[in-house]
Amino acid sequence: MATQQFDPNNAQNLVEIEKQFAVKAVEHAQTYWNLLEKVKPQDLKLTPIDDEIFEHTMKEFPELSENNYEKLIKIDEDWMKSEEGKKRWRNFMMQYEKKIKDYNFGSLIRTDAREEYSETNTIFVTRIQFYAFEIARNRLGLNDRAHEIAKEEAIKEKEKAEKEKARAEREKAKKKKN
Repeated sequence: MATQQFDPNNAQNLVEIEKQFAVKAVEHAQTYWNLLEKVKPQDLKLTPIDDEIFEHTMKEFPELSENNYEKLIKIDEDWMKSEEGKKRWRNFMMQYEKKIKDYNFGSLIRTDAREEYSETNTIFVTRIQFYAFEIARNRLGLNDRAHEIAKEEAIKEKEKAEKEKARAEREKAKKKKN
């Protein structure tokens, strides 16, 4: 049986493929949020080469450390996706082609580190851009508020589940009685 080689340059945007990429990006975001809930951001290690990525990010993008890390706290999408920004990020990314698995996969990132993932606080970036921002945010304490929000949400979810379980048990006992 002959197999054709896939040519990404001539591929159509198939809806199913796009959906699969979107599902993977959402799963990645959920996993990361769950990690932020359970692990203090400064203690979180996202890759085996976090130190290298952090140092490289701060060297290549010194503007991220200006104004009390303003561009790390709140991502300026226009800055990132400007013609110059795209070129700089492309050069940055390519240095991880053989170092980081799925370095160019799509990932969702919170535009404002002080808030949780939401429709208005999320943009699509490459995996290495996600790592660049999130490693820096974690190291510099910029994700501490997100850690607290995630922990608070987990407590609320646990309480809600316990109430639902108790309600279900009461219903079950009531049906048994009748």
